Amino acid sequence: MFIFFTLLWKIIPLYILIILGFVAGKYFHVKKESIASLVIYIVSPVIFFNAAATTPLNFASISFPILCFFLCMGMALLFYFVGQVVFKNNTKNILSYVCAMGNIGYFGLPVALAVLPKEYIGPYLLGVLGMNVFDVSGAYFIVAHGTHTIGESIKRVLVLPTLYTFFVGIMIQVLHIPLGSIYTDTITSFKGAYVILGMMLVGLGISSMAKFSFDWLFLGITYVAKFIVWPLLALGIIFADNMWFHIFPPGLHQSLLLLAIVPVAANSVAYSTQFNLHPERAAVAVVSSTVVGLIYIPLFVAWYVK
Repeated sequence: MFIFFTLLWKIIPLYILIILGFVAGKYFHVKKESIASLVIYIVSPVIFFNAAATTPLNFASISFPILCFFLCMGMALLFYFVGQVVFKNNTKNILSYVCAMGNIGYFGLPVALAVLPKEYIGPYLLGVLGMNVFDVSGAYFIVAHGTHTIGESIKRVLVLPTLYTFFVGIMIQVLHIPLGSIYTDTITSFKGAYVILGMMLVGLGISSMAKFSFDWLFLGITYVAKFIVWPLLALGIIFADNMWFHIFPPGLHQSLLLLAIVPVAANSVAYSTQFNLHPERAAVAVVSSTVVGLIYIPLFVAWYVK
């Protein structure tokens, strides 16, 4: 019960941000397209650079984000083909994204700070790195291809600044270039903006909906992916590593599990809005899975701890 209420206390502010985003869009006419572009092209690249520049590099730290990348890729391809069978339009593109990507940053990072020991926050960010690489490459391509040709989709991926800031951050770390106190103070503000704008973007997406309706088939497939398939994959990898491989320390095991049980990624609203690819379905999937996660995540964490 202690874990449950600790998580609840940390998660409630995220819901308040969603409500504020809804109010901003509904009554103050804030445009979600502008906020989506701000998150994708300005805030996220800075956060991505910081993670790449400050996370220590070793065998485990290199292999863990690679593992997370390919887990996302596998889930995206699996549910792309599921969507191709179930839906007859470009719904399969956004379904693939919402099933593959979790809200690892805006939602997952505050939860990680609440439940993981301080020394495990670094390992959690390693997994975020791997998933973010997929988010701005393979996942972005899949979503873009819903309304663009393959060539146009590749071009849109190549202009994403996040890819380049990642490699710049790695070079900064390899070359041991000091970033200074001014940078340290500034990056704190960007972290706050990352969480605030990301969660408010969900509310902005909801505020623009003509009516709040559920596509139960879309949601059902999403829930199976996020709350059943992802956790089973994580538990299977943890079991195999404990039994045979012994590659990852306990901090990476706990980080993988948390990465696997977070709700649908809030960026799905940003991407679907940018390409006009069923943003209402994406917004409902994000909000409803976040509501379910309010109970699901504390219960799952408590079970795993026992």
